[in-house]
Amino acid sequence: MMSTRRLQTALESNSHMICCGLHIKFRMAIPFLLVVLKLLMIIVFSGWVSLWLLKPTEMWTQKWKGAEESATATVFGYNGLDFAVYSFPLIFLAIVGFIYLELKQKEPRSRQARSPGKALSNPLIVNSYVGIVSAVEVLAVLFFVLFLAWTFYTRISNDYRKMMLVKNMKLNMWQFKSSRVATRLGLLAEACLALLLLPILRGLAIFRILGIQFEASVKYHVWLGTAMILFATLHGAITFFIWGVKNRIQDEMWRWQKTGRIYLAGEVTLVTGLVIWITSLPQIRRRQFEIFYYTHHLYIVFLVFFLFHGGDRHFYMVFPGIFLFALDKLLRIIQSRPETCILSARLFPCNAIELVLPKDPRLKYAPTSVIYMKIPSISKLQWHSFSVSSSSSVDENTMSVIVKCEGGWTSSLYNMVQTELGSDADRMKCIPVAVEGPYGPTSLDFLRYDSLLLVAGGIGITPFLSILQEVEFVQSSGKKRIPSQIQLIYVVKKSQDICLLESVLPSLLNQKSEQFHLKLKVFVTQEQSGATIRELVNEFSRVETVNFDTKSTNYATFGLETSLWMASIIGFSSIMFLITLCCFNQAFLHPIKKASKPKYPSSVIDLLLICSFAIAIMCGTFIAIVLRWRKLQKGLQISSQKPLKEIKPSLLESSRALEEHEIHFGGRPKLQDVFSQFPNETGGSDVGVFVCGPEGMKESVASLCQMKSQGIRMGAQSKKAYFSFHSLNFSL
Repeated sequence: MMSTRRLQTALESNSHMICCGLHIKFRMAIPFLLVVLKLLMIIVFSGWVSLWLLKPTEMWTQKWKGAEESATATVFGYNGLDFAVYSFPLIFLAIVGFIYLELKQKEPRSRQARSPGKALSNPLIVNSYVGIVSAVEVLAVLFFVLFLAWTFYTRISNDYRKMMLVKNMKLNMWQFKSSRVATRLGLLAEACLALLLLPILRGLAIFRILGIQFEASVKYHVWLGTAMILFATLHGAITFFIWGVKNRIQDEMWRWQKTGRIYLAGEVTLVTGLVIWITSLPQIRRRQFEIFYYTHHLYIVFLVFFLFHGGDRHFYMVFPGIFLFALDKLLRIIQSRPETCILSARLFPCNAIELVLPKDPRLKYAPTSVIYMKIPSISKLQWHSFSVSSSSSVDENTMSVIVKCEGGWTSSLYNMVQTELGSDADRMKCIPVAVEGPYGPTSLDFLRYDSLLLVAGGIGITPFLSILQEVEFVQSSGKKRIPSQIQLIYVVKKSQDICLLESVLPSLLNQKSEQFHLKLKVFVTQEQSGATIRELVNEFSRVETVNFDTKSTNYATFGLETSLWMASIIGFSSIMFLITLCCFNQAFLHPIKKASKPKYPSSVIDLLLICSFAIAIMCGTFIAIVLRWRKLQKGLQISSQKPLKEIKPSLLESSRALEEHEIHFGGRPKLQDVFSQFPNETGGSDVGVFVCGPEGMKESVASLCQMKSQGIRMGAQSKKAYFSFHSLNFSL
């Protein structure tokens, strides 16, 4: 018996050693795998871009017609060929990208030296109209403009060389040329549409491969949408002008052709696009958000009628973005089901409220992450984004957000809690809430800097609360290096707004750490004189806490699926689309060709494509539902409340801890002086500058980062402090 136990123990020990050895070898191989995947993504993306560059040429047109004719006789048909060549490369890029992100999270981390290319990510243009634009973004826009110019010039040159007049409309030379210009402008709108939906992906955000988060990439969606509407409007206006010259507007605009371009569908597409664009202008979006939100759902009408107008061959060029967006939308709906509940709420004197939500202890997220919330008791349709103010390293069972009551939805939430605050019940009734996210960076990039300069305005303090809590946790664990100096510039209107710092008060009061030093500078703009830091700290005790009943639900926030599962869902759905398309091709199109019967109308072929698309998306959705069901089956005991850190009275009474920090009344900070003094105070050569607040504040900080870091790009001394700019934003 003893020998058997010894043998069993030895086998378990050996198997454990083998597993540890394999795990170590795998972690050592991760950097090599990342390089391979990065090269693969570069090759695939280069090939996809090359297709767009070759497509306008006459050589490609002739070769492609022959390839489509050859593919028509195969099981895939020309549809399968178009999908494989035009659509699948970008879908494959997304699949490889998510595998890359999964491995990136497991990569051993070390602080890297500043690379020369980092200057390209710093602000190059700071303007109130276009916002803050980096050198990389300027280069990307320049290349895209050159691509549009190349496409337009090549197409028009080929058209003018042929000069085949449209006899049925009896167009003269200038009218024919104008009609070709209109057609080619439509193709430029198509190129913008191909990229339009990629920047607004959340769960399937492929921009994360480049380190760009959803809230930062939304501006690319705005740029592309504006360009697309411009080209589409010119396309439609010139076409209508030619019809008007020939007195054929009534004859042409209501036509629904059996083959070719369907004019009526194009008109519906243009009108829908204009409605979406007009209601998304800042003047309407900020004042009437509901109008902006609801009219944006007309994108379904826009895309369907674009397919009818352009035809299936053109639709495959824009298919990847639409495919990923549809998957992303349905995955987000599944992720927000079932609803969870609010554990507790904390009401601050500054008309703000902190909501504490339950989460799966296995759910890890990086600081500055964003979640989307919907409270059905307030609105069954409205979703609002909030920056997570807690750290998953510190709070394993809960997740917190702070809501500033400034609009109708947020004020309703505040009033809902406040009205029942004085009730006799120990716990208020449960408030169900649907949660999407958290969406955030895949790594803790802020830890790589020597020093951090954090600039916050008002409720913009929330992402910095998570950063400071994460820094404190990393410092206590001693696993990673952290910035040695952190300075927080906090600009508020009223002194009572400072109570939002309550969650990081222990870090502000405890300055005994040798690894890092945190200094707070508060600027109160609308008060001339006021309380001292000591008196304001006592204001934190006025925070009221309300606990909610959680008996009606046992579900917590589980977060997103892993990147590997995302890649699997994308790959499976794309394969199902191709299989379904081939089945429809064999069932409906091939028999007609063999019997030499008339073709189906183009709209019928478009409907078959829509059916294939819907079936493929539903297959991917089914996998996501199964994954969500498996998580829910495991069950989760919801913690009753968020653990609060105790603040020792000795720290509150200690003048040494408080005198480290500054408070100024009656004006905004002189950021020029802050940037000039900060390198001398910290001694760090690599400074990370993070700003979250009003656009004016962001532009001022960006301009200073641009000015202070010009010397580095011009070849100045390497010991000079380099300021790396990062803008945080969680509002559309």
